[in-house]
Amino acid sequence: MRTERLTMKQAAPEIASAFLPLCLPVIIIGGIRLGIFTPTEAGAVAIVYSLVLGVVYKELKLKDIGTGLKETVATTASIMLIVGGASAFAWILTREQIPQQFTALVLGTIHNKYLFLFVIILFLIVVGMFIEGNAALIVLVPLLAPVAEAYGIDPIHFAMVYIFTMACGGVTPPMGALIFVTCGITRCKIKEFIKESIPFYVMLFICMMLMAYVPVFSTGLVNLFY
Repeated sequence: MRTERLTMKQAAPEIASAFLPLCLPVIIIGGIRLGIFTPTEAGAVAIVYSLVLGVVYKELKLKDIGTGLKETVATTASIMLIVGGASAFAWILTREQIPQQFTALVLGTIHNKYLFLFVIILFLIVVGMFIEGNAALIVLVPLLAPVAEAYGIDPIHFAMVYIFTMACGGVTPPMGALIFVTCGITRCKIKEFIKESIPFYVMLFICMMLMAYVPVFSTGLVNLFY
């Protein structure tokens, strides 16, 4: 552990050697913000840039590339199987007009849009703990979006609440899938992770409530420019 302040003379060569890797987030975020490529395309650009850096810094071997490709194929295949099943289920829901029936049922049970938002938040947190995000998106959005529209909730507002709540569900104890992934990679005990994350859970809850019940936080910039 360092006990002395790092001088600029000592830091300069380290910053210079790390300059190219530090450009990666700039390229990704800058490219998306400037409209050069989409977020999905940004992932591909990041991979190509990382491969180039691996060659430049002589830290990437052909064996490493093969291992990465195998892991990518396995991960992508498992996700696509889930998404494929969810897509088929969503098609059945649409064909049987389940969204319309579900909308009528909810409107007849819950007469307040604020109560509806609260119930949806609780529901999505539980769903986010167990179900992969893309699969939940394909199945749930066709069901919930018409109900939100019937309550007069702005589609952009509802979309922001949905995405944020599902993301929070992934890190919500005790069964949040992202908790196990993070602790597995960092080899941190789940108990310690949850204990240290309590202030962040409070912050996420406050942000969730503000986003749900103060629409300007999700639609303010959109309304300002469009």
